[in-house]
Amino acid sequence: MSATLNPISSWTGMVPVEDTALAVTDTRGPGRPVIYLNGSYATQANWRPVTAELGSAWRHLTYDERARGKSKRSADYSFAACLRDIDAVLKAREVRRPVLVGWSYGAALALHWAARNPDRVAGVVMVDGGYPWDYLATVEGDGREQIRKLFRRFRWTMPLTRRLGLSARMTADQHADVNIELNEIVAAGDPVFDRIACPMRFIVASGSSLGSTEEGHTAMRATLDPVLKRNPNVKVSATVASNHSTVVRKDYRAIAAAVREIAAAAHSEVH
Repeated sequence: MSATLNPISSWTGMVPVEDTALAVTDTRGPGRPVIYLNGSYATQANWRPVTAELGSAWRHLTYDERARGKSKRSADYSFAACLRDIDAVLKAREVRRPVLVGWSYGAALALHWAARNPDRVAGVVMVDGGYPWDYLATVEGDGREQIRKLFRRFRWTMPLTRRLGLSARMTADQHADVNIELNEIVAAGDPVFDRIACPMRFIVASGSSLGSTEEGHTAMRATLDPVLKRNPNVKVSATVASNHSTVVRKDYRAIAAAVREIAAAAHSEVH
């Protein structure tokens, strides 16, 4: 594990995992550890407004997923591999009972990791993601094949979209596989919420985003309502005006407030 230290003693380096290595930053602050899980094509840089808002008293851990940002490519981009990456980062940095903050794809990861590790997590902040919505059931025809065709159509533009943070260093078919698998996982995700025993707070965005309609996003967010009714650990911390794509950049204060809310709830449980 290679590393560098900056003047404020934060740690930046590569964490080896299986056939790859992840670019990780650990601020090593004195307070509650918070690990941030990115959207599908985001990088750890997207979380800077949130970490700045919370300040240096917290211990912030950010990292780039496989084939994103400065992390290396892999032969495995599955959801299960991404869950193992969380374990690898926490083990490498010797982190215990963090707050998980997940956006979009990262929210689904946070949900499933917390459900599988109830004794290892202080709480979860879900940033407009992880909703138990079956997108593929809303598409006419073969939704999986439509996703594959979409990514193949745009494969020539991927060198540019990678620079804009809109795709990863994967093939078009690998992009499609990641998206199809995520849709299948979240569609079956409703029962997973019943296993959440820690405080979980949602930041719910508004409107549409790139590649989707406002109606579709409204239907997606509505799938959270039954979960809220039956699991008191799951609550909405804020409904914000920004859309799915801009929520981290524009509503970082709401995300930071949810992290504080989770930490306070976790502290009261201990005492």
